[in-house]
Amino acid sequence: MEERHSLVPTVAVLIAGMFIAILNQTMVNVAIPHMMTDLNVSTTTVEWVSTGYMLANAVMIPISAFLSESVPTRLLFASAMGMFTAGSLICGIGPSFALVLVGRLVQAVGAGVMMPLVTNIFLRIFPQEQMGKAMGLMGVAMMFAPALGPTFAGYMIEHASWRVLFLIMVPLGVIAVALTFRYLPNVLKLTHPTLDWFGAILSTAGFGSLLYGLSEAGSRGWGDDVVILTIIAGVVFLIFFVIRQLTADTPLLNLRVFRSYIFSMTNLVGMIVNMAMFGAMLLLPIYVQNIRGYSALDSGLLLLPGALLMGVMSPISGILFDKFGVRPLALIGLTITTITTYQFAQLTSASSYDHLLLLYALRSFGVSFIMMTIMTAGLNALPPALKGHGTAASNTLRQVAASFGTALLVTVMSSRTNEHYAAYASTMTSSNPIAADNVAAFQTGIAALTGLPSDMAAAYAGSILGGLATVESTIGGINDAFVVSTVITAIGLFFSLFLSRSKNRTKPSR
Repeated sequence: MEERHSLVPTVAVLIAGMFIAILNQTMVNVAIPHMMTDLNVSTTTVEWVSTGYMLANAVMIPISAFLSESVPTRLLFASAMGMFTAGSLICGIGPSFALVLVGRLVQAVGAGVMMPLVTNIFLRIFPQEQMGKAMGLMGVAMMFAPALGPTFAGYMIEHASWRVLFLIMVPLGVIAVALTFRYLPNVLKLTHPTLDWFGAILSTAGFGSLLYGLSEAGSRGWGDDVVILTIIAGVVFLIFFVIRQLTADTPLLNLRVFRSYIFSMTNLVGMIVNMAMFGAMLLLPIYVQNIRGYSALDSGLLLLPGALLMGVMSPISGILFDKFGVRPLALIGLTITTITTYQFAQLTSASSYDHLLLLYALRSFGVSFIMMTIMTAGLNALPPALKGHGTAASNTLRQVAASFGTALLVTVMSSRTNEHYAAYASTMTSSNPIAADNVAAFQTGIAALTGLPSDMAAAYAGSILGGLATVESTIGGINDAFVVSTVITAIGLFFSLFLSRSKNRTKPSR
C-alpha cells in the first residue's frame, strides 16, 4: 500500500509535465495570426512556428528510446522539461521572429523526449492488469489540455498579448522541474546502448522531409515540386533507415516491435483514427470562424465540452479496457465516431451553434473509447525490453498519420471548393435561361431597393451572388472533406474487427 501510495506524486509530476507541453501547443495554434501581425511576417513564414515545432518534435521521438536507456529517468525528464521551459522563455521575450522560432525548436526538442518518456514510465510503474486505468489517467492530460488551450488562448489574446501564452509556461515549468527532482524515481533500466549515428541521421532526414512535404501539401497542393521532392526524399531516407535498423547491432529504433500482431494492428487502427481526427479538427474551426463569422474564443468554446468529455471518459475507458479488452471498445468508439463524422458532412449555412457543439461532443465521446485504449493494447503486447522502442515507433507513426490526414482533408476541401464554385459559375451563364431570368430579376430588385443605376445594380448583385457562391462552395468542400474523413474512419472500424479479443494477446506474427 505504501508503494502504491508513493505513485501518486510520481504520476502527478508526469501528468503535469504532459499537460503543460500539450496545453502550450494548442494555445499557440490560436495565437499564430496575432504573431504574424506583431512580428511583421507573412503567413508562409509564420507557419514555421507550427511546422518547425512538428519537425523537431518528430525528429526527437525516435531518439527518445535511446535516451531513455542511456540517461537516468529523473535527469532525462527534468532536462526535457527544462528545455521546454527555456524555449517558452525565449518565445515570450524574443523580439524577432527568428528568436521566437528558435524558442519553438527548443520547446519541441524537450516535448519530443518528454511525451514518449512519460508513456514508457507509466508502462514500467504500473502492472499490466492495471495498464488501461494508468493510461487512462495519462489520457486526462492529453484530453483536458486541448480543451482548455484554445479557449484560454482566445481569452488572453483578446485581453492581453500572445506572449503571455509562453511566459505563463515558465513558472509552471520551473515548478515541474523542482517536483521532478523531488518525486520522480529512476524507474527505467539503463542499458547504455551505443548510439546509431547513421540511423539517427537517416531518421532525421527521413521523418523531417516526409512531414515537411505533408505539411506543405495542404497549402501548396500535392502536385507542387517542393511537396513531391520532399516526400520522395523522405520515403527514400526512411527505406534506408529501415534497412539500417534491421541490420544494425544496436538499432536506434528496434523494428522487431512490429513482429507482434496486436502491436502492428493497433498501430494501423491508431494511424487511421489520427488521420480522420486531426484533419477533421482543422475543418470545423474553418467552418465556424470563416463561414459563420464566430470569434476564435467562440470556436474554442465550441470544442470545449467535447474535449472535457474526452478527459472525463479517458480514465473510465481505461477501466473498461482492463475489464473487457480493446476490441469491444474500439468497435463501439469507431462506430460512434463514424456516424457523427458523417453527420458533420451535412453542414449548411444555417447549421446552429448548439447542433455543432452537441455533434462534436458525441464524436469526442466515441474517440474517448479509442485513443488511449488502442495504444495501451499495442504496448501491452510487447516485452519490457521493447516497450521504449514500441512507444517511440507508435508516437512517430501517429504523428505522420495526423500530418497526412490533415494534408489530405485540406486538399480535398480546397479542390472540391473550387469545383463547386465552377459548377455555380457555369449554372449562372446566359446559356441557362432560368438562371439568367432569376439573375435579371435579382438585379432589378437590387436596383429598385437601392436606387442604383442598372449597371451599378448589376455589379452589386453580381458581387452578392459571387459571395454567396463562395460561401456555399466552401461549405460543400468542407462537407466533401468530412465524407472522406467518414470513409477513413469506417476503414478503421473494419480493421478493428481484427483486433485480438484478448486484451493481453502477445502472439507475434510469423
